[in-house]
Amino acid sequence: MANKVDELKLGDVLISLKTGLNPRKNFTLNTADANNWYVTVRELNGTGVDFLPQTDKVNDDALKLINNRSNLEVGDVLFSGTGTIGKTAIITSKPTNWNIKEGVYVLKPNKQKIDPYYLLCQLNYYGKMGVFDKQTGGSTVFSIPMKVLADTKIFLPTLEGQKRIGNIISLINNKIALNNRINSELEEAAKLIYHYWFIQYDFPNTNSKPYKSSGGKMIYSSELKCEIPFNWHALNLADVISKSGTGLNPRSNFKLGQGTNYYVTIKNVDNGKVVLDDRCDRIDDEALRIIQKRSDLQKGDVLFTSIQPVGVTYLIQDRPTNWNINESVFTLRGDYEKVTPEYLFMVLSSQEMKVYTSNASAGSVHKGIRHSVLKDYRLAYPGKELIDKFSDIVKPMLRQAYLNDEENRELLKLRDWLLPMLMTGQITVNKDE
Repeated sequence: MANKVDELKLGDVLISLKTGLNPRKNFTLNTADANNWYVTVRELNGTGVDFLPQTDKVNDDALKLINNRSNLEVGDVLFSGTGTIGKTAIITSKPTNWNIKEGVYVLKPNKQKIDPYYLLCQLNYYGKMGVFDKQTGGSTVFSIPMKVLADTKIFLPTLEGQKRIGNIISLINNKIALNNRINSELEEAAKLIYHYWFIQYDFPNTNSKPYKSSGGKMIYSSELKCEIPFNWHALNLADVISKSGTGLNPRSNFKLGQGTNYYVTIKNVDNGKVVLDDRCDRIDDEALRIIQKRSDLQKGDVLFTSIQPVGVTYLIQDRPTNWNINESVFTLRGDYEKVTPEYLFMVLSSQEMKVYTSNASAGSVHKGIRHSVLKDYRLAYPGKELIDKFSDIVKPMLRQAYLNDEENRELLKLRDWLLPMLMTGQITVNKDE
């Protein structure tokens, strides 16, 4: 039997609803003495704050000035009120070296009425359901007025029930965050090994010593205009792939919005993942068959986005059964007598490839790269034996990262199904569960 759940205005369970401060005449960003983070919408990750390489900084005076307005405290919930509406974070430790801009709202919950983590869950759920999309205004930059946010109705179980809900959802979120941290470390390790072996040329020599640093013989390559290890060769990317292609755009071929399969575009290829979520258009089984006839996606193929952002990659580790790609996503298959899928993926994901595609991209509105230009990329080819040794090390790392992503996908499904059932009282949790 469902428990009774109240509905109240968000403002009725808050002590205050404030914002941070924008520079204007108040302070200057990135001064020589700036050593505190200035958090904007992009730094909010749903449960916490990411300090990124591109995150601006402020000095101590500016930090104090901003905090006079925001008054950040443990238990406060952050909410992006402008731009990308509905991004969130919860403050779990006292901020000493960061604060927020005006576009980030700080909701200070009345802890006698609402549990902070439950509030975070409620806001995340509303964001996913598009509740805030209907409440925004602005012709250039979308925003949700603070009064409108405060007037938003929320589900409110008992305080004890809120805490149990928050505990359950936090367990799921913590596992997702742990998997993401593990993946970041695995991906960084794979990149580091690739860089040492194939960019710095410090792969293990016959004595297991770093080749170049140990005095390994180097020769000048006129094609690459640099020194490369003896017996390595300059090749084009075209020389080490057996197939390149794309998916298919609808036109008269098929219709979007029908069926349960996912239609992947550049916006769904993100940081080494294919994100199958509500941003993906849907296609039916017949459309999937038509696209697959052209793309021929197979295990081991590498996806590569061909328009801005150019060069986002994904290694297919299991043959897709419920998704395929559009024409803006390239698919490349290695010549497996010369390279491995892992090596090709790392080449296409490398910083050197990013520089090349940035310089080679064309287009006045949407920068992009053609197949022929991409395949002209020059690389120092070490031979299959060393590439196989590299894959023996890196393949388990990439596989584990993939499995972690798959687990996260299932955890997200569970969370998104469970949360509204708990909030509305359709499912209850006993004290000892």
